Order: sequence, then structure tokens, then C-alpha cells
Amino acid sequence: MKDPQHDGMTTVDLVWFNAGGGHRAAALALEQVILAQGRPWRVRKVNLTEVLDPAGLFRRLTGIEPEDLYNKRLASGFTLGLAQELKLLQAMIRLTHATQVQRLARHWAATKPDLVVSLIPNFNRALHDSLAQACPGVPFVTVMTDMADHPPHFWIEPDLPQHIVCGTDHAVRQALAAGCDPARVHRASGMILRADFYFLPEVDRAAERRRVGLDEHTPTGLVLFGGTGSRAMTRIAAALPETPLVLLCGRNEALAAELRAMKAPAPRIVVGYTPEVARWMRLADFFIGKPGPGSLSEAVHMGLPVIVTRNAWTMPQERWNTEWVRERGVGVVHRSFRTVPHAVQQIVADLPAWRARVQAVDNRAVFEVPDILQRVLQQRGATLPAAAGERSQARPLASSA
Repeated sequence: MKDPQHDGMTTVDLVWFNAGGGHRAAALALEQVILAQGRPWRVRKVNLTEVLDPAGLFRRLTGIEPEDLYNKRLASGFTLGLAQELKLLQAMIRLTHATQVQRLARHWAATKPDLVVSLIPNFNRALHDSLAQACPGVPFVTVMTDMADHPPHFWIEPDLPQHIVCGTDHAVRQALAAGCDPARVHRASGMILRADFYFLPEVDRAAERRRVGLDEHTPTGLVLFGGTGSRAMTRIAAALPETPLVLLCGRNEALAAELRAMKAPAPRIVVGYTPEVARWMRLADFFIGKPGPGSLSEAVHMGLPVIVTRNAWTMPQERWNTEWVRERGVGVVHRSFRTVPHAVQQIVADLPAWRARVQAVDNRAVFEVPDILQRVLQQRGATLPAAAGERSQARPLASSA
């Protein structure tokens, strides 16, 4: 029997944490679209860190949040060795599995969700086991916010009845090769982007470029390393003194100050934290950054060819993304930022052809995932009214990445 507090609504919990920022962004984007579609769902965002450590013991002992260890590494650019650290983290997660399950089960028992959606890696076994213990029969769905899994036990847990939503054909193949039930493997057309990337106001691009100090005819790069920025941006700016650049530094105020102090003959626009990433991308001609699934997908969606690196410093879960860039022909992959001038030359020399390939990529994942969740709920036996005018946009497993 449904709890009276639901008032006939279906409660959907979106699990996220702050490591990297993309997980929270995906949760916010899904919540926004679900509400806009008018589905009869109550959406709750669940911060895993707060559930597992409600008293903030880690922060009191160390002075920082657990996710800050990861985010500070991104901001410093010192990402060498993260593959080994990931193995240590996963070993710690396995050692504390019973405690995690106990705390999460108490949370589910008290909050009574109808569907739990994980937007995070590494903790999916604990999330599944705790939900099965506290709320038998409530479905569990993992929506990958990476283009590829980094097995074992990163996104995909093959021996669990886990629904998994994949944004590339490669991830689908990984799930099937791991032994996942094909009926529980769902294909979306890409990574989840915020809805504002799809509903941009009309703008005179040439006039806007002139207004912010950019020449309307000179190809301009946009440099972005996620919400924490990276010191790698200073090396990129130094290597491209003649190239106009928009440098998005996120919350890294020290980095922004350093970049503003750098002198260059070409225009430099240094931007701190901004929710208007789509606006700045629309004013640029190409993207330079790390092959993160979020910023990479945003850039491609906005029609920007990409320049990304792949080397020992590239985070393990992002390395396959460079293969996607090559396969789709949407940008240049190079080994070091010392070679970024050559990569820029490659893009600028044939910008219309690069743009044409980029514009062929059609990512509607943020609108497709709610349809997938609806089907999961219906398979459970629920009879849920669809949103007014709703049309399914989810793609079959055979669609291309």
C-alpha cells in the first residue's frame, strides 16, 4: 500500500555526489526535464555523501568533503596515478560494503522510494543491495554519465538485476559482454545535458562576439576543464598566444586571476563560474580541454570540433572517449599540450568539414531517459499516466554512438 505522503505520486530518487560535478549536473538536468514533461512523479535528489556520513565526520576530521580530494586533483592538473588510486578506493568500498548497506537501507526504509536511479559509479552494488533489503521489488537503475565503463565494478555490476542506461554503443557492448540481461540494458543517444543546451534564445552571433571583444571572423577557441578548471589551461594559453580564447575557469578563482595576468596579442576572455556555458560555446569555433564526457558532449552538441589529449595523465574512465572522438571524426586527439598549436591548425584549416561531422551527432538523452524510467516502472506492474503530448524518443540498442 502506498504511503499517504505520496498523494498518488510516484517517488523517483536520483542519487548523486559532487566528485567531478557531472553527476550533480545530470541529476539536476533530469529533474528539470521530468518536471517540465508533467510526469506524475515526485523527484528527490539524494546526495550519497550525506546519507553515508550524515554527521560530516570526514569533514570534521580532515577539514574537507570526501569529494574534494578528487576535485582538488582535477584543479591542480595532477591526475597521474588516478587509475591506481581508483583500485584502492574500490577496495575500501568493498571492505565497508556491509556498513554502507546498513546505512542506505535505513534511509530507503524511512523514505520509501518507488524507483532509485544512480548517477554515480563505484557504489552501485551497495545501492542495489540496500534497496533490495529495505524495499523489495523497487527497481534500481544506473544511468552512466561516462561514455564507457572502466571495469570491474565501476558502473556495471553484471551479477545484479541492475538496469543500466548506456549513452554509446561501446557501453552497451560492455554491459552485454559482462553478462547483463539484454532486457535491462537501455540505449540513450548520448550523455545527459542540461535542457538549456536545447532551448537557446536567438542571438546575433557576430554582434555578440564584437560586444565581448572577439573578432567575428577569426576562429576562436573555448578552453574548459570542468567546474574546477585546471592548471593545464595556463599551458594551453601560453602555447596559443596568437589564438583568441575564451577560458572558462569554473570556481577556480586563483586560476582565473593567473590567466588574466597573462599577456597575449590575441584577445583573452577569462570567465569564472558561470551557468552560461552554452552561451560561451555558441560564441566559439572549437573546443580545447580534457575528454570528459560532460564538456565533450556539450561542445559537440553546440557544434564545436574538439581538441583533447590522451596520455598517462588522462583519467582512466575518460580514455575511451578519445576513441569516440576519432571514430566520429569530431576532433583531434593529441598527446601533449605542447602539440596543441598543431591541433588548432588542423581544425582551423578545414573548419566547415569538422563542423559538418560534429553537427551530425544528435544527442537527446536528457529527454529519452525519463521514457526509459517510465518503462522500467511499467514493467514492475505500475500503471502510470504519460505526460500530456509525450512521445518516446528513446533509441533501440542498434542505434549508432
